Amino acid sequence: MHRRAPDAFDPDGPKVRKLRRRMLNRWILRMYMLRWLPLGLIAGLRVRTLDGKVGEATVPYRWLTTNPFRSTYFAALSMAAELSQGALGMAVVESAPEPVSILIVGMEAEFVKKATDLTTFRCEGGEQMAEAVVKTLETGEPVRITLESVGRNESGLEVARFRYAWSFKRKR
Repeated sequence: MHRRAPDAFDPDGPKVRKLRRRMLNRWILRMYMLRWLPLGLIAGLRVRTLDGKVGEATVPYRWLTTNPFRSTYFAALSMAAELSQGALGMAVVESAPEPVSILIVGMEAEFVKKATDLTTFRCEGGEQMAEAVVKTLETGEPVRITLESVGRNESGLEVARFRYAWSFKRKR
């Protein structure tokens, strides 16, 4: 059976465009979060950019996301960092020619500065995710990759870095 080549992932394909519209629409994203990610809804997470190669997600600094030290709670930061990568992963998996599962299998974080305003996490790993999907479809074996999301405050200063290990596996 012939598999698609690695360059067959189309970040502007119809399935990715549809997912992008859903994720970037404030109201549709809220309904999605209400169903699947209620803590993200409560925290005020938003997807800002999703183009198949880059994902950006934000978390606001507000009463519901703060800790006793007057900064954004690390769990809220982690949710936004994961969303910046997870939205990319969803786009890649949606456009795969065969069903592929995606799962976080590890996480590491570094906190550089107190998060005291809106924090935006950016991940540029869409192409790596697409390569992992192609590889798992070619070999039938799970493929593990690690991606990084960097969080910056409104002044552009780095607040935190999160690295998530993702496993991609062809569904049987």
